[in-house]
Amino acid sequence: MLKFVNEKGEFRVTNPQDVSYSYFPLCNDYGMKNSITPTLNGDMKANQHQFMMVPVSQEALHDSNFGRNFWIVKSEDLPFSIVGNSALQRVENNQEMTLDAGFLWHQITSKNQDVMTKILTYVPATEGYIEVSKVTIKNEGNEKIKYIPYVVVPLFSRSADNLRDHRHVTALLNDIHIEKNGIVNKPTLSFDEYGHHSNKMNYGVYCQDDSGNMPNRFYPVLEEFIGEGGTLDWPKAIVNGLVNDYKVGDNVKGYEGLGAMSFEEITLEPGDSKEYVFVLGMDENLENLKEMSNRYLTVDGFDKGLDVTKKHWEKALYNLEFTTKDLGFGQWLKWVTLQPILRRIYGCSFLPHHDYGRGGRGWRDLWQDCLALILMEPEPVRDMLYNNFAGIRIDGTNATIIGEKPGEFLADRNNIPRVWMDHGVWPLVTTKLYIDRTGDIELLFDKQVYFKDKHNFFGKGKDESYEESLGAWQLAESNDVYEGTVLEHLLIQNLVSFYNVGDHHMIRLEGADWNDGLDMAKDKGESVAFTAAYAGNLGILKDILIHLESMNITTIEIAEELEILFDTICSTKSNNNCNDKGTGSGANSDNIASIGIDYNNINEKRELLNKYFYSVQSKLSGNKAVLDIKDIIKDLDIKEQSLKTQILEKQWITVNEDEGFYRGYYDNDGNPLESASDEVKMTLTGQVFTTMYGIGDKSHTQKVINASKKYLYDKKAGGYRLNTDFKEVKLNMGRLFGFAYGHKENGAMFSHMATMYSNALYQQGFVEEGFEVIYDLYNHCMDFEVSKIYPGVPEYIDPKGRGMYHYLTGSASWLILTVLNEAYGVKGEYGDLLLEPKLTKPLFDDTNIASVKTLFGHNRLSIEYSLESLSEIRSAFIQSIEINGIAIEKGSHADVEINKQTILIKKEYLDTFNQEVSIRVYMK
Repeated sequence: MLKFVNEKGEFRVTNPQDVSYSYFPLCNDYGMKNSITPTLNGDMKANQHQFMMVPVSQEALHDSNFGRNFWIVKSEDLPFSIVGNSALQRVENNQEMTLDAGFLWHQITSKNQDVMTKILTYVPATEGYIEVSKVTIKNEGNEKIKYIPYVVVPLFSRSADNLRDHRHVTALLNDIHIEKNGIVNKPTLSFDEYGHHSNKMNYGVYCQDDSGNMPNRFYPVLEEFIGEGGTLDWPKAIVNGLVNDYKVGDNVKGYEGLGAMSFEEITLEPGDSKEYVFVLGMDENLENLKEMSNRYLTVDGFDKGLDVTKKHWEKALYNLEFTTKDLGFGQWLKWVTLQPILRRIYGCSFLPHHDYGRGGRGWRDLWQDCLALILMEPEPVRDMLYNNFAGIRIDGTNATIIGEKPGEFLADRNNIPRVWMDHGVWPLVTTKLYIDRTGDIELLFDKQVYFKDKHNFFGKGKDESYEESLGAWQLAESNDVYEGTVLEHLLIQNLVSFYNVGDHHMIRLEGADWNDGLDMAKDKGESVAFTAAYAGNLGILKDILIHLESMNITTIEIAEELEILFDTICSTKSNNNCNDKGTGSGANSDNIASIGIDYNNINEKRELLNKYFYSVQSKLSGNKAVLDIKDIIKDLDIKEQSLKTQILEKQWITVNEDEGFYRGYYDNDGNPLESASDEVKMTLTGQVFTTMYGIGDKSHTQKVINASKKYLYDKKAGGYRLNTDFKEVKLNMGRLFGFAYGHKENGAMFSHMATMYSNALYQQGFVEEGFEVIYDLYNHCMDFEVSKIYPGVPEYIDPKGRGMYHYLTGSASWLILTVLNEAYGVKGEYGDLLLEPKLTKPLFDDTNIASVKTLFGHNRLSIEYSLESLSEIRSAFIQSIEINGIAIEKGSHADVEINKQTILIKKEYLDTFNQEVSIRVYMK
């Protein structure tokens, strides 16, 4: 059973060891990336090539003994592990354990006969690569006890690649030293057949008791410690009490390392307790490692570090807080809020389920993680956004692997030019949220470079003239690095996608869209779902330009090569920018230049795009074109309406008079994926962006809701499945259809898309239905006996109800955004605060107040919605507000516009309150 124990998000689980795959993250902003289980399994690492402990994937959590351990050997009794991690204890299975955890600390309490033990572990928030643990041993019996304690931590000390590749050979590099209070391994080399190099990293385990006593016995070699025929869960050094001759100053080379130590025998009187602290640390400077470890080896140092760490994470989460009648929901949202921060640290790798990556984040992750970070810490996000734009190519594609340094990009692993067709969607969505909440419209006019490598023509061609020596940035013919505005980057991504259509007028699927499992339809596959998203983006761009026009900005400057993509403008011009600048196959440039193109003619779209690709295949001219904003607004509007009309007229599927849904995809044979003929075949993704951006009217949305509820909703799965069971392995669509149905992208309740579906329903005014999606997910996740995960949102729910791929999921950002923006209605319009609440009963407390705290621009807002009666929640309208105690009625203030369902507060007025703003909204 899992329950929250206070309003700080701290929770307790009884007998957590009975759940085999649960794990907890321990990390810091320095880059420490650890995981820990109730039995102290898990691992510790800085990156792919510097693992202190043996790397673990899901199954290693229960089949490996290479985790942390702390043993007690009592006189006359068999030895035992304080967390039950011994062969005998697992057979007996009679040890009661309790997990207590918070942001970000982890404690296991257990009892073995008359010995009560606790082990509390955390990663210091303000240090480097270090993890610290404090063990408390208390005699709760009536007789004194004598015991010998052992700290045991296997030292992997190398790259995760060496787990299978040259495991033994790399052990021959180990150079292990015994210190006065620990064991340090510094391998001579980092082994890589592409090029070995000297290893600089020291991996150390240090320990000390609460009296300042050091270990008296050391075990630096794994095979000696376990003994012939022994194992880590029944090591002969402990079971048989083997004594060795290692002493401080000794050096052992060429064996698998171990950080194991013991202390002198201790006598505890009844009621007495004893504490031990042990530190796991990594540093390239040995003296730094020692100093860092020594700061935490005393009980006082440990406790001070814990206090600092708790306050650090409390501060990190301070800027976003929900108070609800269901206290568990508010506390659960705290953990969801933490998840984007965790993904910034871990990337999409380095936790047991996330074993498919080698570090870093993908393109989509960068932008979606920023959604939540904008709500919590907008100032540093600006630099992140600006740096990310450097990953866009001039052909509208982008780098897909992001390095650890700002502005560091790669085409893909092994330089494979894979293109995900949805990647152009996310930068605009995230940038618009940032601008709305800060008013920082100037970001759009900041100049930024473009990423450049040999790949062009949307990943289908190569620039043979490209030389890596010229660097990773797009050049002009002058060989100067070309820079365009952030707005230009956004226009390129969305305009190129508009023309990149398949045989059904929908945008080509390419290597996949948001659903990476749809990766086998790159020839004829199309994504209706993200065609709707791009249509929505064109509308957002149009809205931005209308706002710029209201600021008396009448023109914008773009690369002259880009001008052709504004074909409705080009059709009225006779200048060279709109004429043929390349040798595009089949392009009728005279026709395009004179009358524009027919958006119902697929070939004309493709030919125009092909001509653009030829014009930017290598270097740019460096010349600029100036366009009137009025003309661009009209051009974007025509394009937006064209896509929406195509979807509504040709991609809507009627099941019956009450049910209908939008098609989501076409496969690699050009056939529609979904249908409603003999058996309904439906995808949730197909309903999300079509609904979110209002492709149809409310009657269409109601029919989508009815169909989704009937064909996709499964309470046991935690909510809405991604798709119905297609009952075939569709090699013409993607690898997901090879997965068993109900797992991962093939029909699981996938939190990311379910949360975006909730967002879409809210945006179309279906409040109860939108909230239900998130509340169902919350209730499922908090049912520990079923979900088997700690608080937070997983990537998906498997067929048995277990939460999978916990912590590192973009769904956390969308969930927080949906609750704040849509449920609590805390939005922005170019820096002005827009309140548009869509509240439901569980969001109110016992006094009929729904409250939220968040950052908005430079201001910290505390917002309370006060409702006279919850029974009137559906019909309640806004009556008046108070801002920092100042009462404001409708029409009484020039900078505050109060309507029945919305409040608009001008940025200039909001900023007069010196960053702390309390707003109370009265509704009835």
